[in-house]
Amino acid sequence: MISQLINFPKAKKWLVVVILSSPIIASNTGAFAASRDQDEVSVNNNTNKSSAVSVEKTPPVSVYKPLHHVSLPPGPMLPASHTGATTLTNPNNATNNTTNNAPTYLPSPPVVNAIIRSEPIKSPALQISPEMRLGENNNALSLKPNTSTNSQNIWERIRRGYAMPNLDNSLVKDREQWYSSRPDYIVRMTERSRKYLYFIVEELERRNMPTELALLPFVESAFNPQAVSSAKAAGMWQFMPRTGEYFDLKQNMFRDERRDVLASTKAALDYLQKLYGMFGDWHLALAAYNWGEGSVSRAIAKNQKAGLGLQYEDLNMPAETRLYVPKLQAVKNIISAPESFSSELPEIPDHPYFASVNISRDIDVVLAAKLAQVRLDDFKALNPSANKPVILAAGTPQILLPWDNASVFETNLQAMGNKPLATWTAWTAKQDMTVSAVSDLVNMSESELREVNRIPPRVKIKAGSTLVIRRQSEFQKDVSEQVLDNAKIDFAPEITLSKKYVKIKPKDTIDSFSKRYGLTPALVAQWNNISVKTSLKGTKGLVIYVPSNKQLVQAKGKTKAGKQLASAKRTTKQSVTKVGLNTKKQNNKSTGKGKGKNKNT
Repeated sequence: MISQLINFPKAKKWLVVVILSSPIIASNTGAFAASRDQDEVSVNNNTNKSSAVSVEKTPPVSVYKPLHHVSLPPGPMLPASHTGATTLTNPNNATNNTTNNAPTYLPSPPVVNAIIRSEPIKSPALQISPEMRLGENNNALSLKPNTSTNSQNIWERIRRGYAMPNLDNSLVKDREQWYSSRPDYIVRMTERSRKYLYFIVEELERRNMPTELALLPFVESAFNPQAVSSAKAAGMWQFMPRTGEYFDLKQNMFRDERRDVLASTKAALDYLQKLYGMFGDWHLALAAYNWGEGSVSRAIAKNQKAGLGLQYEDLNMPAETRLYVPKLQAVKNIISAPESFSSELPEIPDHPYFASVNISRDIDVVLAAKLAQVRLDDFKALNPSANKPVILAAGTPQILLPWDNASVFETNLQAMGNKPLATWTAWTAKQDMTVSAVSDLVNMSESELREVNRIPPRVKIKAGSTLVIRRQSEFQKDVSEQVLDNAKIDFAPEITLSKKYVKIKPKDTIDSFSKRYGLTPALVAQWNNISVKTSLKGTKGLVIYVPSNKQLVQAKGKTKAGKQLASAKRTTKQSVTKVGLNTKKQNNKSTGKGKGKNKNT
């Protein structure tokens, strides 16, 4: 119990404000009783419970409800804070709120537990606590962050917010067995979730969504923000590329927001809210999240037409979707009672793990971790969307750091002054170039250039591609937003053409010769510096160009060489007509009119 005595000298009265942190038996004075029954504090999508007292940046103490019905006078409207504060809830002031865009306004707390007496109260149970202070305008009581070792952990907070109906079938039992038989896997997942759970739970509570959804990344990615599925879904919430684009998750060579902790969580909850609005059932919404809203809608329509049930368990779904909700239910059951499954959960404080820090200059990932004094792996775990060795401020104006390291980073960053923070920058190719030519131009080894930009072998860089390179005297500026937004890298097959001398047959024409090797008469004529109508009488052979290390094989229709050459023309946009024989001397050799013996080259 925490209390505060407030003396009003002129009125010669004392005001006593009492906040209780444990269950009590209340009298008719209107005292609040604490309740840990999850049904009393469950959150759903249609109810937004108003708050009586705001607690600043502190782990939640209890959720209160009046033991008796107490009529609370309305106070001035205060915007609900989203700073990690827990609010003490009065269910009598519940309001219906289905809009998530507008801020939620909560009535400021009236003096409910106050007893006005003509002389000071001398109860030994009431002690003035230095941790309590009056809020702004004396409207609210605020608590400083609770450093007590008895503070609740995040698992208790998640359990209190359960609001989805339970699923109980053989598939749930099967998944419970699967998870509980792998205790090491559970430990790895839950430890990995330590960095993200608090933020996700905060977002869910702000939107009045069931806190079971905070466990969904256990099913989707085992809380690995770098996870990529075989279908190219990425991140903690496993967004497909097109779905990510729909929810404004940027995906370019410098940043993939499907992996971003803040952006992907917001997008995932937006999507889940959209699906719940469509189907009005969380199990169906989850099925649509996995299978697609169109697929679930068609399955429902099919059952409706056949006169079958329309619930999750009634639908005909793929095996993965059939197991999807049972997996989440199994995880929920294990989190609810880990001892029943011989499992242990790590203690995760109900406190922000990370803080957001603004940056205004490009900075190397390694330097950012060093300035924050955190391990590089931990830095990448909080900033998984940065997939290059440099963070570009134009596209990533903020980074996430462990709560206690944020101020360390800002102090060390300020101490850097105007010193360079990035040794990497972006460079755009103005024309098609080989990797070796680019490496020479930007003064980097070819192997390093390939590794940093993930360039596969046997390709060339197409014009307009943006590459990450080492900063040099001519590349010192930070990357602009325009370059960043349009950054992409395109490759084309690196095909080297070799000159071949091919004998012609009697009565051959340029047309018949060209068709035999899948080439055009104009191209063959240009290579040999002759006209397409030139007679080949007395000519022993012609020169053609084919991809290196490829044999010239005749076939029906186009030859292999002809197909490869056509492909090279399409992909590289290289004008093969520029390659060939451009001199009279070369022409004479190709037609056998020159001196000496012709040789294949």
